[in-house]
Amino acid sequence: MTNIQLICVGKLKEKFYFDAAAEYTKRLGPYCKLQITELPEERLPQDPSQAQIHAALSKEAAAVRAKLPQGASVVALCVEGRMRSSEELAGLIRTWQNSSARQLVFLIGGSYGLDESLKSEAWVRLSMSPMTFPHHLARVMLLEQLYRAFKINEGSHYHK
Repeated sequence: MTNIQLICVGKLKEKFYFDAAAEYTKRLGPYCKLQITELPEERLPQDPSQAQIHAALSKEAAAVRAKLPQGASVVALCVEGRMRSSEELAGLIRTWQNSSARQLVFLIGGSYGLDESLKSEAWVRLSMSPMTFPHHLARVMLLEQLYRAFKINEGSHYHK
């Protein structure tokens, strides 16, 4: 069975995000072993300087690295990543499943994104859109797209 981990900076607090994420987590059950790891977002002042943001991202990156399984294939969600269609994401998952890698890990940063070092080390940089979304919504969107990718790969009618 496919092993997928989401490492997310920030915890889901709003019930509607939590419920949506729980629904797609349940739907993904037959297709993969899914683990969601939530890490705390570094606290910053109301109007942080670039240096404060950089320091916070560096601390978050260290926490993310501590949770990364050895030899994992990492997909970093970031605005400067490549946008892919649902079919392309399904193909990416098929490619990964045919490789020798054992764990596929998706990284979702907090309010200020991911540290550049994490993005540069990733196997793939993935952008959901050039628009800005709350990172909690990005988690729900990613879970839905993973479910859609598995349905595409099985030839289901879920994806029209």
